[in-house]
Amino acid sequence: MKTILVTGGAGFIGSNFINYWYDKHPDYLILNLDLLTYAGNPENIPARIRDDKERYEFWYGNVCNPDLVSSLVARADLVVHFAAESHVARSLYDNRVFFETDVLGTHAVANAVVKNAGHIEFFVHISTSEVYGTAVTEPMTEEHPLNPMSPYAAAKAGADRLVYSYLQTYHIPGTIIRPFNQYGPRQHLEKVVPRFITAALTDSPLELHGSGKARRDWLYVEDLCARIDRAIQHKDRAVGEVFNFGSGEVVSVLEIAQMVLDYLDKPRSLCTDIEDRPGQVDLHVSSTEKAAKVLGVRPGVSFKEGLARTIEWYKKNQEWWRRIEWMSHPNRSSRW
Repeated sequence: MKTILVTGGAGFIGSNFINYWYDKHPDYLILNLDLLTYAGNPENIPARIRDDKERYEFWYGNVCNPDLVSSLVARADLVVHFAAESHVARSLYDNRVFFETDVLGTHAVANAVVKNAGHIEFFVHISTSEVYGTAVTEPMTEEHPLNPMSPYAAAKAGADRLVYSYLQTYHIPGTIIRPFNQYGPRQHLEKVVPRFITAALTDSPLELHGSGKARRDWLYVEDLCARIDRAIQHKDRAVGEVFNFGSGEVVSVLEIAQMVLDYLDKPRSLCTDIEDRPGQVDLHVSSTEKAAKVLGVRPGVSFKEGLARTIEWYKKNQEWWRRIEWMSHPNRSSRW
């Protein structure tokens, strides 16, 4: 049995990835390292996985702890690094922790991979499209300039370039993935799609920064998990490369709000305009050409279908999200 280490595996994308990997690769032991900050929840991992002591281990700890990270990487064949502070608006109020976790945490993981390079088959660093800032070309290729527009984006850009330097300097077998906007089950309510869904379910206003004019590329989280898997399975093609993982399908924030309200048969008058937030990105649209050419990535579910699946999940799992409903607005919840 081989071993995969997943950092940040109790968060939104990490937990979805663990669920995906557990079902797709029964010959792997999964190590999950997570500090369980406000966005991490051990219950994001299904009980059938948590209870499988032969194939799953949870390690509570900080990714910035080099001794702990090194001890876990030493046991791993694969490392997938999700752990990060990951919200633009929250980074405006408490930005120091973003640089500590996103940059220094990545430094600890990358150093551990270098130390154990003799047996690490592949290292996947999960970056973000936020490192690009607002699109200066359409679509945005992997060669797009890095123009981070928020403390979160700047921290992720630092981590992104740190990993790239390690790929070049130490020749570790790894790749950098830049996902575009993600959505799906178990996403924290501070993010726009679940915030809109839960607001509509409770007949509350759907608050639109800057009238909701920002347009983004949206990729359903299960499709991202499948693409990360594809990069791992084709690691000989992916070593040293950077890949955008997006859909190429652009939808504005206003359109999302209207789609949610229409699906739930709620009045569009629930849409409420509020002032634009600092560091707002106006447009993100991913080029899918490189991922398709190098990894054979194919289109995933449409945004309409993925949104319907996501709405149904939140309708059926109200106990999960009502406990954190008060944290749906980061400028209010950062003081908890």
